[in-house]
Amino acid sequence: MIDEKRLKENLTIFSFPRLSGTDGEKKALNIARSKVEDLNHDPLSQTFVFSTFFGRTYPKIIFILGFCILFLLFLDVNAIIIPILLAFITMVIVVLLLLGRKPENIRIRNKLNSENLYVEIKSKHNEKDKKEEGRNARNILFICHLDSKGQRFSILGRVRIIRTWVFSWTIFIFILICRNYLFTSLYVLFHVLGTVPLGVNLIATILFLLNTTNDESRGAIDNSSGIACVLELLNHYTNPESRLENFNLWFVFTGAEECGTMGIRNFYYKISKISKEHSFFFNFDAIARNLYLFPGKKMSKQVETVFEMFLKNKRGIEIKRNPKKIYFGTHSDGYYLKKKKFFGIGIGDMESYEYIHSIHDTVDKVDIPLLKNLCEMIIENLIAFDNQT
Repeated sequence: MIDEKRLKENLTIFSFPRLSGTDGEKKALNIARSKVEDLNHDPLSQTFVFSTFFGRTYPKIIFILGFCILFLLFLDVNAIIIPILLAFITMVIVVLLLLGRKPENIRIRNKLNSENLYVEIKSKHNEKDKKEEGRNARNILFICHLDSKGQRFSILGRVRIIRTWVFSWTIFIFILICRNYLFTSLYVLFHVLGTVPLGVNLIATILFLLNTTNDESRGAIDNSSGIACVLELLNHYTNPESRLENFNLWFVFTGAEECGTMGIRNFYYKISKISKEHSFFFNFDAIARNLYLFPGKKMSKQVETVFEMFLKNKRGIEIKRNPKKIYFGTHSDGYYLKKKKFFGIGIGDMESYEYIHSIHDTVDKVDIPLLKNLCEMIIENLIAFDNQT
């Protein structure tokens, strides 16, 4: 059913530096296209232009401006320049937030090219009855991203920096309220205490600025593992006898995910008209030696049913859930689709974060038998789910 040798081969083939918009990413795209064509599919592509501003510069500006606000509030002097500066910084942040609502349209700083690759396999039912196409069709999307990214700090380090920045900001505001409104008689004490979270916030800001992007990670975990899984599932469902009765299957390889999820933001326009009620997705993103599922706080009945099938699997695979409800510095194609009211399950490994976005993201960190079990479990569960539909 699933070939472990082929999984390892594809994992290895795609494990090379391939930063968004570079020749490395184009190479990965061409390899993926060749793999799909070898299965006698004619893949479609979607080219797009993106800016590195949102993914690499925008967060740094927000961090700097955030610290500046804290520093000005800490000063608490009556000089008119302070409220003027606060108003100006706030206005800049509002403008940036408005720009960030549709970052795929931003054309500031470096403008690069990228591409999405996708193929659709019709359900057995839709191949017979073309009337069921369009908004009434049921769809399952298998999604992975082609690009990789290296940084000075691993993703775990970046997440810790962001958490530190956010919590120090929160603590400072609490101290500020105590100093200015609740315990004004202890003004000096709270003023001195405020230097602690302010200093911590400054350190976190500096570290965040130092976390520059590079093209040194081989990206085996993030995301050759996902590419290998999607290709293996495509290989399986290429056989007409293996196709689902009631669900069209999409196999999507996005570009520039590591630069503000630009690929899926552009691909959304391709799938915005399909039924969100009757469709769901699996997003394969950074699988190493553990299996974490991210179904989201709100699940459709379909996703809830499939998710329960995963939890009750008979393969002895331990399924772990994301214990945190707040996303700190980690965004994915699946997370973006959930914000757009799609339902689905993200698949990854939170315990691999110490390697991701670093030179240590290598093939030996990935458990190939786990990828095989995952693919087979998905196939088995979807057969059972399809029969219930």
